[in-house]
Amino acid sequence: MKKMYRIRAFLNTLISSILIFLQSVEKIPIGGQAVIEGVLMKGPSRWGLSVRKPTGEIWSEHWTTRSWTSMYPWKAPVIRGVVTMVEMMTVGIRALNRSAELYLGEEEKITFWEMLLSVVIAVVAVVGLFIAFPVWISEFLARTYELSPIAQNLLEGVMRGLVFILYVAIIGLWKDIREVFRYHGAEHKTINAFEDGAAMNSSSVIRYSRIHPRCGTSFLLVVVAVSIIVFSVVAQGSLLWKALTRVLLLPLVIGISYEFIRFSSRSNSWGRYLIFPALSLQYLTTREPDLQQIEVALSSLESALDRKL
Repeated sequence: MKKMYRIRAFLNTLISSILIFLQSVEKIPIGGQAVIEGVLMKGPSRWGLSVRKPTGEIWSEHWTTRSWTSMYPWKAPVIRGVVTMVEMMTVGIRALNRSAELYLGEEEKITFWEMLLSVVIAVVAVVGLFIAFPVWISEFLARTYELSPIAQNLLEGVMRGLVFILYVAIIGLWKDIREVFRYHGAEHKTINAFEDGAAMNSSSVIRYSRIHPRCGTSFLLVVVAVSIIVFSVVAQGSLLWKALTRVLLLPLVIGISYEFIRFSSRSNSWGRYLIFPALSLQYLTTREPDLQQIEVALSSLESALDRKL
């Protein structure tokens, strides 16, 4: 029962990690992601992972990294957004599997086939829920009410955003996912405090906001807005054609959205107002952490930076 419970947590967290990824794009290359009972952080030259084990101890480990976007053509504008997402997904899945192993214990590891099945289910769920379903429902309503192509594309984008919000709201009702969201909040608070030059201890960090302008939650709503414009170019055609072109054009949409987030994050004033609606969604994907969860996030950041804070 315990193993099945954690496999469900792994699956839901994996789906979220495909949709929600965080990558620093400015002065200090710090980014991260919540995992099962822990936090993954990315420093300038290595990844740090910290997990709270059932015994209460914090287990930390690290591995070196060289960003995929450190060379051409992968660091070219638009392309770097897609490459960043693939990199974060690859590392995120590795960290999720490792965190599950650490929490379950050596005798109850999630096997390779269980992890592979979870990945397949997650990808199918993302394509089905966030691409195919909005296309189908907008097509149905457009035919029923004789909507124009522009109105249909707008409806499709709105439906995609609503499906995501509903998905996050539903999984947030589960205790294990709420814990992941609390670690997500701990990750944001820790990065906010670090970038502000604050004292890096739990009592100081916990006073910071759990909202961060570079969070992938914000990124997703920008993707929805950009997709309305890009998909309008190929608005006509059969239902199958529309679904196929959405999948094929998704890398372009992601790349453009990444550049928008990168551009707006350079400003602490107008940039924040520009993406304020997207930032507000983070109140669903984060929860207020406790001091122990902040402690795990701090441990992860120290491991990623290879120094005491």
